[in-house]
Amino acid sequence: MATPPVLAFDVNETLLDLSPLDPLFERAFGAAGQRRQWFAQMLQLAFVGGLTGRYVDFSEAQAAALTMLARRTQIELPDGFGAEVADTMRRLPPHPEVGGALDRLREAGFRLVALTNSTVEVERDQLANAGLADRFEAAMSGDEVRSLKPAPAAYRLVAERCAVRLDEVRLVAAHAWDVSGALAAGCAAAFVARPGMVPSPLGPQPDVVGADLGEVADRLLELRAAAPG
Repeated sequence: MATPPVLAFDVNETLLDLSPLDPLFERAFGAAGQRRQWFAQMLQLAFVGGLTGRYVDFSEAQAAALTMLARRTQIELPDGFGAEVADTMRRLPPHPEVGGALDRLREAGFRLVALTNSTVEVERDQLANAGLADRFEAAMSGDEVRSLKPAPAAYRLVAERCAVRLDEVRLVAAHAWDVSGALAAGCAAAFVARPGMVPSPLGPQPDVVGADLGEVADRLLELRAAAPG
């Protein structure tokens, strides 16, 4: 069976390394690990907004999650800390293998797009600052349809913009919730099992899993080479 020709890549953590945020959280909260707590809280706020019919964009969720984390830890945040976090998010580096993996996939004939829950403005800054923008034919966001991943409208956006069926789209992501959302919407999926990331044991499973984007690219290229015709 041919692998879907359109690959939609999640951005944060899948392509970009969030560890440059760790010194900020170490300075403000006394522990770099609070960055993961903040990111998880941010996702929860955005998802609850979608489930309750009150749309919350990622920038709003990021700021609110910082407020909640500060209250939970009884920390008074330094002036301008939220803006510093937001600016650093726009300047995250790619994981080391990302550029080469994307180049191999594009050279093999895959169509590459970026699909994030951040606003398109932030996404474009992120991809440009990471030196990845020219690898993608388009940068898309669930924010454009006010329906963030893992809601199906975000994945449908890719199919519509690329003029393909949903089953001709494969999401590539390091988040179990994102992969589950794509599979439920009718897409294929590949899971990037970065450290600490594991796929959900519930529901349909991705047919491609790799420890990093290089391994995922290897598997996708193998599937394409094995496809009939």
